[in-house]
Amino acid sequence: MKAVVMAGGEGTRLRPMTSSMPKPLLPVANRPIMEHVLRLLKRHGLNETVVTVQFLASLVKNYFGDGEELGMELTYANEEKPLGTAGSVKNAEEALKDDAFLVISGDALTDFDLTELINFHKEKGALVTVCLTRVPNPLEFGITIVDEEGKVERFLEKPTWGQVFSDTVNTGIYVMEPEVFNYVEPDVPVDWSGDVFPQLMKEGKPIYGYVAEGYWEDVGTHESYVKAQADVLEGKVDVDIDGFEISPGVWVAEGAEVHPDAVLRGPLYIGDYAKVEAGAEIREHTVVGSNVVVKSGAFLHKAVVHDNVYVGQHSNLRGCVVGKNTDIMRAARIEDGAVIGDECLIGEESIVQGNVRVYPFKTIEAGAFVNTSVIWESRGQAHLFGARGVSGILNVEITPELAVRLAGAYATTLKKGSTVTTARDHSRGARALKRAVISALQASAIDVRDLENVPLPVARQQTARGSAGGIMIRTSPGVPDSVDIMFFDGQGGDLSQGGQRKLDRVFARQEYRRAFPGEIGDLYFPASVFDSYTGSLLRNVDTTGIAESGLKVVVDASNGSAGLVLPSLLGKLGVDSLTINPGLDESRPTETAEMRRKGLVRLGEIVASSGAAFGVRFDPVGERLSLVDEKGRIIEDDRALLVMLDLVAAERRSGRVALPVTTTRIAEQVAAYHGTQVEWTTTSPDDLTRVGREEGTIFGGDGKGGFIVPEFSGVYDGTAAFVRLIGLVARTQLTLSQIDARIPRAHVLKRDLATPWAVKGLVMRRVVEAAGDRFVDTTDGVRVVETDGRWVMVLPDPAEAVTHLWAEGPDDASAQALLDEWSAVVDSAGR
Repeated sequence: MKAVVMAGGEGTRLRPMTSSMPKPLLPVANRPIMEHVLRLLKRHGLNETVVTVQFLASLVKNYFGDGEELGMELTYANEEKPLGTAGSVKNAEEALKDDAFLVISGDALTDFDLTELINFHKEKGALVTVCLTRVPNPLEFGITIVDEEGKVERFLEKPTWGQVFSDTVNTGIYVMEPEVFNYVEPDVPVDWSGDVFPQLMKEGKPIYGYVAEGYWEDVGTHESYVKAQADVLEGKVDVDIDGFEISPGVWVAEGAEVHPDAVLRGPLYIGDYAKVEAGAEIREHTVVGSNVVVKSGAFLHKAVVHDNVYVGQHSNLRGCVVGKNTDIMRAARIEDGAVIGDECLIGEESIVQGNVRVYPFKTIEAGAFVNTSVIWESRGQAHLFGARGVSGILNVEITPELAVRLAGAYATTLKKGSTVTTARDHSRGARALKRAVISALQASAIDVRDLENVPLPVARQQTARGSAGGIMIRTSPGVPDSVDIMFFDGQGGDLSQGGQRKLDRVFARQEYRRAFPGEIGDLYFPASVFDSYTGSLLRNVDTTGIAESGLKVVVDASNGSAGLVLPSLLGKLGVDSLTINPGLDESRPTETAEMRRKGLVRLGEIVASSGAAFGVRFDPVGERLSLVDEKGRIIEDDRALLVMLDLVAAERRSGRVALPVTTTRIAEQVAAYHGTQVEWTTTSPDDLTRVGREEGTIFGGDGKGGFIVPEFSGVYDGTAAFVRLIGLVARTQLTLSQIDARIPRAHVLKRDLATPWAVKGLVMRRVVEAAGDRFVDTTDGVRVVETDGRWVMVLPDPAEAVTHLWAEGPDDASAQALLDEWSAVVDSAGR
């Protein structure tokens, strides 16, 4: 006997899950519903099966193929238009006309004994046998009445409670003789219960009803879909579960990594090659799909998570369904009954309320509170560029596919035959992504100079030597799971705002240029990169007095690429130096704030015990510098900026220094004392770089360890800042603690407030209105200056749903009061 599996329905009640996936492919316990059905058929000897398909038919065909993997023979009957339950089977008549056949739905979960059903059909000599089951609430189903012999007496479709006269309902499973096709008109919509069966009963044909024992669930609603998962995990339905039951009710599939410190409370299922980190908690009736990542602190309870989903740290998922390829970022909440479609982005700290539907390919912005379904619009703004280029979680937000598209878009903004310099840090992720970038550039008629692993300042300097631009890939500072793809202009600086917008447009339109076969770009590897860099550095930065000073310094390379430059540089400087952590460590391409602090404490101990003049610690890519004075005390980054400013201004006695507008106004006092002036810039690094390149600029810094040495380059360079600092200290004959002591203390505090994109403009208007008659500086954002010199600055983040506030006063309490006052103004606009 053959079987017919009906897999053509649209599953409209299950949207948005079925917006991009046919209902029979929806996973139950990480296996499509239809696969459970096919395995049931095989168990009862029904190996030859015809599958009727219509909605998203190709997806069903591609998944199951000819059935060989299941040990079955599958053929397909494709409907050009919906033909109804009977019409779709009629469409497959050619394959079924020789013998009795069984009809079953591809989207109902059951473990009925089909062999008993078939035997009953044969014993009764029936034309049609309807498989029935008893349900507590028959309102959503067709009620069927049978007599003592099992013969059907009456059908009633979708009754009201006043019409309910039985709890036996039609399951949509039938055994039929080919003669039934005589009652189905071809190529028009026809239903069994509504059209064919009434006609057969009118003519007295033998229609029987078989009341089956066992499990049956019509997975037609979100509630029944979630219930079906729980029933499988509870063992209420006899189906195969892939994987190993590592403890009662806890199923883990092949290749899954579950940290011993993760909390698992079954019954639950974790799919193949999923990864559950320490501190995550997965509770009852949760199904985690294949290749899902569950980060530390995440909590999942009665959640159904489809394949390739990223569940961020401290996110909270309860009683919800999450579609495949969706990213749920840190501390997001998805409440009971909510359904997230495929390939969505749920931003940090956002909340999706219960029963909300988010359709596929939508973005929910960070901090958003969503209490209505998101169908057409996207509750967020997709910003390609952030503060550090294009950033995101490796292989979640930043994938090789994205890297290829980005590089193709960047190449399209340049002329054919241009040269682009590429570089990376020492992480494996950056190495893999850079290879994708190089391929895309060459395929777009761009020649590539690949520096491989070099410090970020070296990449910038080499880019400025004849390249049209550059791309550097590094691990995001302080975030080991994330990467930054940084784009440079022809001078090695960050791509300008205009350049970013141009790249953004090409990327959004997907208008990538492709090279003809003879135009594929070259790839070459320049030699002596480090010698070229150190030679240029020593020619341009004043090193007089260093060799004679007898200074001793301690240098911490942080196991990063800065250590690649130091050996030749320190030898040529002629300084007595002790280098620590010089080797590359692939497992530590960046460092957290805690790791950095520990490193500085250790550096201070070595400086104090060795009698060194000071210590410096590079970040892993050699872009930024941290200082420790001769007593081993850490000089915080904002103080280090003032110390460097004091040293440079005292020696130069004229010129201009470039500082972001968020810097303490004590910098103005220091600069003016030595006859120099401050040019305030925006907080954007490319604006600081622009001023750093201008004639007359003697120094620049951002207060976060980034220093510009204009005589060498206009970008942040930790190594250049180190060389300049040695020269300044050697010539001034003062210690860093002495210089630090003569600079007044600053009291600048910072606060970040979540602000939906939709109200950012309103926030800034409210701030200007609240400023009244006070002086307002709009260099970047809005800086409001009080009559007594205190100031507060309000700046919307360009890439995230956040507003930044800075405040400075004569003491911390005063600055705190300012922050509180203006935070209330910002919050009032968001309500």
